[in-house]
Amino acid sequence: MPGRTPRPGRPRVVPDTGTALPRDQILDAAAALFAEHGVAATSTRMIAERVGIRQASLYYHFAGKDEILLELLTASVRPSLDVVRRIEALVPDRAAADAALYALVVADVRTLVETPHNMGSLYLLPEVQHERYDVFRAERAELQSSYDRLGRAAASEAVRAGLPEGRLGELLIQVTEVVIPLRRARDLETADTRAIADSCLRLCGLPEDAVASARAAAEPLLEPVGSRA
Repeated sequence: MPGRTPRPGRPRVVPDTGTALPRDQILDAAAALFAEHGVAATSTRMIAERVGIRQASLYYHFAGKDEILLELLTASVRPSLDVVRRIEALVPDRAAADAALYALVVADVRTLVETPHNMGSLYLLPEVQHERYDVFRAERAELQSSYDRLGRAAASEAVRAGLPEGRLGELLIQVTEVVIPLRRARDLETADTRAIADSCLRLCGLPEDAVASARAAAEPLLEPVGSRA
């Protein structure tokens, strides 16, 4: 009785060549092609040709373009999640929530600026709503919850009373993600990061002196992250 036919292009046995194959190059090429042509119009063959490898070599690293897209999407969220978890561990008290929120916004902007080929622009594509991307959407929802938690802790009483739970986080993450269309228009500057973070604290109802204090207090929280924007 004949055996099962292996998936086309995916080797049944992977040889150990002792050399690293270009996984990062595949991700970068795919990001560029997704941005240029969209996900549906990009094939694994196109990605392999952009890298300069055989299609079978691409399948050594990824099962297909869905897996590539998922890794690119999670790379645009996971660094910010790692930062906010660390920040919340360092700043557990509500009194410093404004500095923690400011640090989160700065870190998230830096993550989105570093994302190759502005991958955040793909967030709203119909393909990304498929269940195969549940991991990415769950991590972005966790990040949004962090925005809401820190935002409500830092916000004025009037802002907290005027917004249902969850709404402030939704607004704050959307303000932060304005960096995505900005990247389409021009190169980002350090002043842009500051303007976005300041705007998030103003949205929480903080006066200008409190925004300036939070900005200064956020700097030590960001030191382990490094300057990336």
